[in-house]
Amino acid sequence: MRAPIPPFVLLMLMLVLPASGVMITGFCPDTYAMDEPDEFIVLSGNGSLAGISITDGEGSIRFPDGASIAGRAVVARQAEGYLRVHGTLPDYEMMPTHPDVPDMIRSGDLRMANTQDSLNLLEDGVTVQEVAWPGMVAARQGQVHFLEDGAWDPHPRLIGQSDFAPETFENVSLTLFVSPDCSYEVVEAAIHSARYHINANLYEFTHPGIARMLAGALDRGVGLTILLEGGPVGGVPLEERAVARTLSGGGAAVMAMGTVGENHARYRFDHAKYMVIDNESVLLTTENFKESGIPECGRAGNRGWGVWVRDPAVAAYFNGVFRADSMGGDITPMAGGGEMVPADAVCRHPCFAPLTVEGARVTPVLSPETSALVLDLISGAEESIWIEQAYISNSTDGQPNRFLAAAIEAARRGVDVRVLLDSAWFNTADEEDNDEQAAWINALARAESLPLQARCADLEAAGLDKVHTKGVIVDNRSVLVSSMNWNDNSADFNREAGVIVDSTEAGRYFAGVFSADWESSSDAGEEIDVRLICAAAILAIFLAAAVIRRRRS
Repeated sequence: MRAPIPPFVLLMLMLVLPASGVMITGFCPDTYAMDEPDEFIVLSGNGSLAGISITDGEGSIRFPDGASIAGRAVVARQAEGYLRVHGTLPDYEMMPTHPDVPDMIRSGDLRMANTQDSLNLLEDGVTVQEVAWPGMVAARQGQVHFLEDGAWDPHPRLIGQSDFAPETFENVSLTLFVSPDCSYEVVEAAIHSARYHINANLYEFTHPGIARMLAGALDRGVGLTILLEGGPVGGVPLEERAVARTLSGGGAAVMAMGTVGENHARYRFDHAKYMVIDNESVLLTTENFKESGIPECGRAGNRGWGVWVRDPAVAAYFNGVFRADSMGGDITPMAGGGEMVPADAVCRHPCFAPLTVEGARVTPVLSPETSALVLDLISGAEESIWIEQAYISNSTDGQPNRFLAAAIEAARRGVDVRVLLDSAWFNTADEEDNDEQAAWINALARAESLPLQARCADLEAAGLDKVHTKGVIVDNRSVLVSSMNWNDNSADFNREAGVIVDSTEAGRYFAGVFSADWESSSDAGEEIDVRLICAAAILAIFLAAAVIRRRRS
């Protein structure tokens, strides 16, 4: 359930809401299609639409006689253009293109400008609502502007993206696991449990062993649908095309998400990593389906976290996400080719076994629509926040990553914060990488005497290829397991999937894994760099001032 609307917002809405109760609650002025026939306006309300009109100052539209609204109505410029992009017809269209869609009554030409324009909603000729851009919303191609709880655009939403609300599920059974120690055996058990169908959404899939498991499921009559990212960083590897060829040859539907002509990819990257089995369980991990991410038992690989949630309600939630993401004009069959070749492997003695826990509380986390739940998790910490991430990138405006900033604020109120980052060469070779991030965090902690520490993992001591997890443990009882990297793109523009698990047993399990990695790693930035301390102190003052301004506003 979404959080209740604050009383002051309700009062504001009462002051501006037209007597009919109809409001503009969404619009998209800058689409990807040529000449933008699919631009649209969304109205919300109930009752008659008599007397309701919309204008941009150059043209206006009003509804045909007898028109009414029951919750929501979409007015598109052209129904045919809207249909090509969204797969459904709008409720009304401005230009006559489809016989089944009622035409608006036009005066002049209402055509929303991309970068600067306004819409006015009128009731019986009197303006009752105005939305203007760039003043009230930021213009961006493909962005669907939407009104939620009295505010425009609480997070980015692009054409075709979903809008799932947060939900929490109680009394859930789940199995916890980590890579490289025991992920393979849990993935194997999950696939072997399938009787009817598996839906899998994966950023990358090159693992020949897991491909063989899924081929075996196909052989015993289990249906299989796989959605892959069509344009991963570095391109689709030949090994993935070999997996696609093998599984599609066995009857699986293997699809890719990517831009196809005017059908723009709805997410920057489809970066999720989960499987839904029989609408009964969902396996979710921080790792791609690669041999380094899910290594066979006794082999080295990445540090990753995962959960196998055995709960029909949670599975149904993720199946809904999968269905929403696997349909549309940006979804095409994945081209197959090549051969599956196992990679060379290094042996490693596993330290952690899977753990099954009962009675947990599970909250799905999706980017972009519910990624703010991660901020809520961190902001609610009372004793400790332990963070293990592949990397942390500062925000595009140069300020600390939003999640890191929230953790720093928690440290300022006395919460023990530890940050463990990857130290592989590709995350430390540049001048603004994990080692500099860890040193900056430690300098800030020294400058303010905060209970805040950061380290880069000692991969050799820990027996890991790299740290690839995206995990957070709060107060040893709440755990985030997610595909979301800590950068702005992941939170705002990717499809990411994760869960927050509330369970003291889960907290202890992943805290044990974190502690093992932490203790095997040396402190970062132990040599005091005066410049870093000064910079940290200046930024601390800036952040404190920003917090004061937010509180005053």
